[in-house]
Amino acid sequence: MSAPLILSLSSADRPGITAKVTGFLFERGGNVLEAQQFNDTGAGAFFMRVEFDPGEATREDLRSGFAPIAVRFGMEWKLVQRDRPRRVMIMVSKFDHCLASLLYRWRIGELAMEPVAIVSNHPREAIEHTELGELPFHHLPITPDTKAAQEAEVRRLAQETGAELVVLARYMQILSDEQAAHFAGRCINIHHSFLPGFKGAKPYHQAHARGVKMIGATAHYVTSDLDEGPIIHQDAEAIGHADSPEDLIRKGRDIESRVLAEAVRLHLADRVLVNGGRTVVFSG
Repeated sequence: MSAPLILSLSSADRPGITAKVTGFLFERGGNVLEAQQFNDTGAGAFFMRVEFDPGEATREDLRSGFAPIAVRFGMEWKLVQRDRPRRVMIMVSKFDHCLASLLYRWRIGELAMEPVAIVSNHPREAIEHTELGELPFHHLPITPDTKAAQEAEVRRLAQETGAELVVLARYMQILSDEQAAHFAGRCINIHHSFLPGFKGAKPYHQAHARGVKMIGATAHYVTSDLDEGPIIHQDAEAIGHADSPEDLIRKGRDIESRVLAEAVRLHLADRVLVNGGRTVVFSG
């Protein structure tokens, strides 16, 4: 079997799209391995993701053959090789639990990625508990006066390393509108989320003082609207009256780590399609 490919697409919802896509793959000798679709009836939008064995067809032939169909239906689409490791830049500050989780999952083969750079606004010693091995570490300090220059260096580094995805693994800096726009659709952030929400310093202590019964985390694409980008994955965990702020911090670390890792996995597998301010996330 040839290396499986993934065709993902979105368009205005029109009759015949599914038949046209599957018919095209059949005519080219492709064998569908998995197919999922979603019709957003409220927005009149259609989303589809197909994994298939291309048989004897090359990706270039499939691209050129499918292009007229995409034009006819006004599609936004991608055709990529499944399981190809994507080049990923990970940014971190002092809290390294999410970084450690991502690297562990990468090392055991759970995440199809190639870490090309670890970037921090703090020295390497700040994340001393995480083993980086031979991964390149870049200390790029930032102050209000140097923010623009530091962000320009991040963009340069991303281009130099060919980073296809930027992951903010508890990177405790707000990206400028320019930076958010530059990495639109390829930058994922993790945010502690509570009901009610607690912003600012010591959110777990605030949650403890309010006696919350649930804590959680949200992974989302970065936009210029702080912490309001399209959500990829969320999770929560019940807590009790006997839990201390330290207990909440401990549980919060676990939730943040697994939520971010799952969001990254879904993105790397091309299972996430942006639908306005929301996302369509195909399971698998």
